[in-house]
Amino acid sequence: MNIFNPDLAFPVLGAAIAGGLIGAEREYRASPAGFRTHILVSLSCALLMLAAVHQVRWLSDTPSEIIRIDPVRMAHGVLTGIGFLCGGVIFREGFGVRGLTTAASLWMTASLGILFGVGFYALAIGGAVATVSVLAAVRASEAILPQRRYANVKIRFLRSALISQQDFRERLSSAGLRVAAVQQRMESDCVEFSATVSGDSEEIMALLTLELRSDSAVTGYDYIPHDV
Repeated sequence: MNIFNPDLAFPVLGAAIAGGLIGAEREYRASPAGFRTHILVSLSCALLMLAAVHQVRWLSDTPSEIIRIDPVRMAHGVLTGIGFLCGGVIFREGFGVRGLTTAASLWMTASLGILFGVGFYALAIGGAVATVSVLAAVRASEAILPQRRYANVKIRFLRSALISQQDFRERLSSAGLRVAAVQQRMESDCVEFSATVSGDSEEIMALLTLELRSDSAVTGYDYIPHDV
């Protein structure tokens, strides 16, 4: 078997290029799975599918009349295995979940590798272009599409300041934030109020931070955006 045979070289080269393009975009976004990971995923899928498609060549000692080639079974196994890899790049961060887009890009990269492996070059190239275009357009879509933002806000007050839950709600509401359920916790020297809020923006939170810094009763403040 000659590796420079176009039937083998083109799928391998196409899968590596497609994985590299998608991985480069993920690398730029500082995702947990980047350039090398996407290339390896696409390349491994293409190699496995090539092995399945050319099964007759590595079953040389088996009578040809009993060989049954079924590349679909290999594709099912590949995509099942990729599911475990995709799960490894999804993780919680604060009140949000990160890595979903990277997991989807790994799934797509595996699919492109399968398409290159079975020789569907036109569909694979079209899929690669579409995938890179979608990933590149994420920033534009975030600016155009309406999106409700959530965040968690915690403010710690001196215990002697006698700040109530209603005072905490009014302070956030006056800043332009919509407040959900409020939680409170008391320690020896402070009282902490926390709530999930919506309607936050960089400008609103900058003004709130400036206001809290000037309040001598405030001993601590946390702002945790809920990114998905």
